[in-house]
Amino acid sequence: MASNLSDDNSQEKALRHVVILKFKDSSTSEQIQEVENAFRKLPSQIEEIIDFEWGTNNSPEGQAQGFTHVFFVTFASEEDRDVYLPHPAHEAFVKVLEPHMDKVLVIDYWAKD
Repeated sequence: MASNLSDDNSQEKALRHVVILKFKDSSTSEQIQEVENAFRKLPSQIEEIIDFEWGTNNSPEGQAQGFTHVFFVTFASEEDRDVYLPHPAHEAFVKVLEPHMDKVLVIDYWAKD
């Protein structure tokens, strides 16, 4: 019975918000760097973010379809994510991103062991 209680305790789990970006061909490396910097500032501006990780694609498989950047933003709850999405700092980031974004893929999921 105790194992069922721990399995049901979602407080120990993490909500991942995954953002995968494909930039416009016309975007310069400086403009892409500006987007990276703006995204990297969000954890210091939004207290609901409990972890943050990002990187660029280096897969040898050739399946990226032009997507180059991935950002993982972690929250303790869906409520925290719901604070993040309309947060002024997030909205300011989106304004920096939009002129350079060709495509975006966003997936949120509860991390599982």
